[in-house]
Amino acid sequence: MTALGRRGFSMLTGAWALAGCSGSLLPKAPAAAAQYTLDDGGVPPGVSSSPLPGAPVLLVAPPSAAAGFDTARMVYLQSPQRLDSFAYHAWVEPPARMLAPPLLRALQATGAFRAVLLAPTAAVGDYRLEVELVRLQQDFTLQPSQVRLTLRVVLVQVKTRRAVAAQTFDEAVAATGDDPVAGAAAAQRAARRVLAAVAAACKGWALAAQAASAAPSRPA
Repeated sequence: MTALGRRGFSMLTGAWALAGCSGSLLPKAPAAAAQYTLDDGGVPPGVSSSPLPGAPVLLVAPPSAAAGFDTARMVYLQSPQRLDSFAYHAWVEPPARMLAPPLLRALQATGAFRAVLLAPTAAVGDYRLEVELVRLQQDFTLQPSQVRLTLRVVLVQVKTRRAVAAQTFDEAVAATGDDPVAGAAAAQRAARRVLAAVAAACKGWALAAQAASAAPSRPA
């Protein structure tokens, strides 16, 4: 083989070698994030078979979220006041949005309302519930880590536009491990507890408001 032929052969084999390893030199596609939900699909305890006589209609405004928590990212805390999020673990959708279906089920299960509907709707309601997700985070400054869920709710009488009641509900649940999978499971348990407490409080508020409006006014 001539020198020119040997040179051409070397260049060709080098090109083949480069082509063979080029796949390993290309950047790999990032792994898809594992996704989790807050709604376990369970039926709340103490389900009432039918609404109470004369029960009002409750409209639930789409839950909002405080700054930093209006995202599908799973937020965690490793140092005070600093919020971080996992790279390969996320919620299916922003937690505030995920809270709506289980909240409606919990409220309907109390039997205190003729119907519980998510606003906006053409139906006319007697009360409107406004919900804000204040916090949902896994706290690694504690051992074991804890998931903390905080909701702020306001019940408004539609006719008078008067706030009947307002309360903040907070729940901290210890995770079974210091990882996002255990954190998601703890968040689901926290959501179930908080929503049950919100539903019970709304039932009490609605019954008290009905009793007050039905009471005969005393002469001055």
